[in-house]
Amino acid sequence: MKKQGNTVQAVQKIAEPIAKELGLQIWDVRFVKEGASWFLRIFIDKEDGVNIEDCEAFSRAIDPILDEKDVVEQSYCLEVSSPGLERELTRDEHFERFIGSDVLVKLIRPIEGIGRELDGMLAAADKDTFELADADDNRVTINKKDTVWVKLDDFDM
Repeated sequence: MKKQGNTVQAVQKIAEPIAKELGLQIWDVRFVKEGASWFLRIFIDKEDGVNIEDCEAFSRAIDPILDEKDVVEQSYCLEVSSPGLERELTRDEHFERFIGSDVLVKLIRPIEGIGRELDGMLAAADKDTFELADADDNRVTINKKDTVWVKLDDFDM
């Protein structure tokens, strides 16, 4: 049986050119089991936002190719959507693109004196860490592996 990561990478490789052809970008690909069912979730994006027609067009374009290439061994439900509000930053390019933006952070374990849930401006990022700055430009460096999630704080825009 293929590992989950290999499935995501294979789908990502198939999805990228299809998205580009439709004027879209792949935000994220997730292959998750919920209860007894598997879900292949592909999050698409574009500069002026994604609508239902974009999701439908992408779904119709990728579905037969996924069936033909047979990269997912078990049966699954394909879901295509936008990353939505408070989109989760999961890839290095997400962090780089949103430097200067307000983010929300939930940590696996709290930082002493700061807590487990933080917010601030994404000040810098590299492969393994990112810096969060408060209004006074006090900064804290956080390891990406120590986070539950990092999301855009879209409600303060």
